[in-house]
Amino acid sequence: MGTFDFAEFALELSSADGTRGALRTALETIREVVEAERGGAMLVVKRHVEAAEADDELASQADRLQLDLESGPCLEAIGDEAVYLIVDTLTDPRWEPWCRGLAQLGIRSVLSLRLATLNGTLGALNLYHSVPGAFGESHGVVGARLASQASVAIAATKTEEGLREAMAGRHVIGLAQGILMERFGLDEEAAFSVLRRYSQDLNLKLRVVAQELVKSRALPSLDAQGRHRPTEGGRA
Repeated sequence: MGTFDFAEFALELSSADGTRGALRTALETIREVVEAERGGAMLVVKRHVEAAEADDELASQADRLQLDLESGPCLEAIGDEAVYLIVDTLTDPRWEPWCRGLAQLGIRSVLSLRLATLNGTLGALNLYHSVPGAFGESHGVVGARLASQASVAIAATKTEEGLREAMAGRHVIGLAQGILMERFGLDEEAAFSVLRRYSQDLNLKLRVVAQELVKSRALPSLDAQGRHRPTEGGRA
């Protein structure tokens, strides 16, 4: 590992397209710095861990196997430690079923790095290599530092996307209220109550009810089995 331009890395992260773009930039850069052959990334989404990025099918298989087994260093990194290092998947006794599966895939070394800020854990990166002992403590130290820097950028993009989604939700709810107000002569509060009642009765998010009304000009309904039946048109 040679010298690294942290300022350039910060610029690349800030220029990335959204959360997934920042995650992809982080994965590609850190993989190159620690000289891994491939890597994958997991994100915490609504308290669930999801495989979010992978360099290739082999990395994707390794990540999916960890989720299927609900055991592995990436999940552990998300839960507590910032760095986990597996020198050889054939001999490491931790997460034995997953390590055995990786060895069968030809992966022998693993470096897992937590993505987190002071506000919470965002996910983790998995870096893979086919040679035993490919990663050492120095790789973990540098990787953790870069992961920490990337975490700040990823958290910022998640916050920005959340704000945009919230604003879009408020906008579509306002449009739906307007439709009901115009059609039935309701005031703003009464129109909102109608939307909320449909949301509760159909167990749908208020935003989803509003989107359907705006799109089809009809409120959603239930089918014969009591399930949500998307409207195709017509009037509320």
